[in-house]
Amino acid sequence: MRRIALTSVADVFTLPFDEVIDVRSPSEYAEDHLPGAINLPCLNDEERARVGTVYVQQSKFLARRMGAAMVARNVARGLETVLADKPADYRPLVYCWRGGQRSGSVALILGQIGWQVGVIEGGWKSWRRLVQTALYETPVAHRLVVLDGNTGTAKTAILTKVAEMGGQVLDLEGLARHRGSLFGLAPGDVQPTQKGFESALAVALARLDPTRPVLVEAESNRIGVLRLPPSLWSAMREAPRIEVAAPIDARARWLTRAYADVTADPAELHARIASLAPYQPRETIAAWHALADEGAFEPLAAALMTEHYDPRYAKTKLRQGTPAARVFASDTLDDAAIEDLARQIAAMLG
Repeated sequence: MRRIALTSVADVFTLPFDEVIDVRSPSEYAEDHLPGAINLPCLNDEERARVGTVYVQQSKFLARRMGAAMVARNVARGLETVLADKPADYRPLVYCWRGGQRSGSVALILGQIGWQVGVIEGGWKSWRRLVQTALYETPVAHRLVVLDGNTGTAKTAILTKVAEMGGQVLDLEGLARHRGSLFGLAPGDVQPTQKGFESALAVALARLDPTRPVLVEAESNRIGVLRLPPSLWSAMREAPRIEVAAPIDARARWLTRAYADVTADPAELHARIASLAPYQPRETIAAWHALADEGAFEPLAAALMTEHYDPRYAKTKLRQGTPAARVFASDTLDDAAIEDLARQIAAMLG
C-alpha cells in the first residue's frame, strides 16, 4: 500500500492511478469529493450511524468488530460488481475522510488481490485544505476578462463558442449548474453544495494557463445559492470588462429559446414569476402571469427585462466605476450572430 500526499489541487491531474475511489458514505460523497472519484462506500450512512452509536454508548471493541463485518460485506459487494472486470494491473487510489481506518481497511483487502493500491494521506480533509488554500488564501493569478451585457445577450452561449474556438474560459454558471437569476435553475435540477462547487472551481482554475487571458461571464458574488470566493470576486471586479449589446426584441427571442424548459412547464413558470413578488408591484406580477397564460413568451421576456432585470443589472458592482473596455453589438442573437460575436471576442483575447 502506497501513501500519497497531495501538495496542490493540480496534483490530481497527474496521479499515477487508474481510478480514484471514495470509500466514505454516500452523503459524504454527495457533499464533495475529489474530481472523477467514484463512490464505493465501505459503510453506508445508516451503517456508519449504527457503528458510531455503539462506539459511544457501548465500547470501541464492539463498534470495530461490527464495522469490520460491514466493511467486509460492502467491499465484497464492490468486488463482485463495480470492480469485477478490473485487470490484474489495476491501480486504485483510495481515500476516506481523513485517511484512517476506512480507507486503510479497503486498501488492505484490495492490496491482497494483487492490485497496486494507493491511499491519500489525510484523506478528503487534505483535499479540502488544498481547495481552501487555492480559493481563499491565494490571490487569483489569472488574467481575467469579464464578459458583461444585459440579461438575454447570450453571454453563456458566446462563452461556450469562445471555448470551442480555443479561447480560455471559466464557466461559473456551468460549475454552479445555474443560469443566473431566479429563472436560472433548470426545472428538476439541483445545485452542487458549496464545498462541491469550490472543488470544481479550484480544479477549473488549476487547468487554466495563467499566461493567457481567461474569459469569465459577469456575475454577482452569488450564483443561485452558491457564493463566489472573495478572491475571485475581487479579481473579477478589477478585471477589464467587455460588453455585448443587442436590442430588446433580439434579447427576448434569445431568452425564449434559452428558457424553453421553463416555459414548457406552466406551473414552474408561474412559480418563478411569483418569486419576484417581493420586488415588484402586485399589478406588474399579475400582468406577467397573464402573459404567461397567453403563451406570449417573447413579450413576457421583454417585460421582465425592461421592468426588472435591466434596472437591477445596471446597479451591479461590476458595472460601477469604469466603462466597458469594448462593446460588441449585434442586431440579432441567432446562431450566426452568436458565432460572429464569439469569433470577434476570441480574436480580441488572442
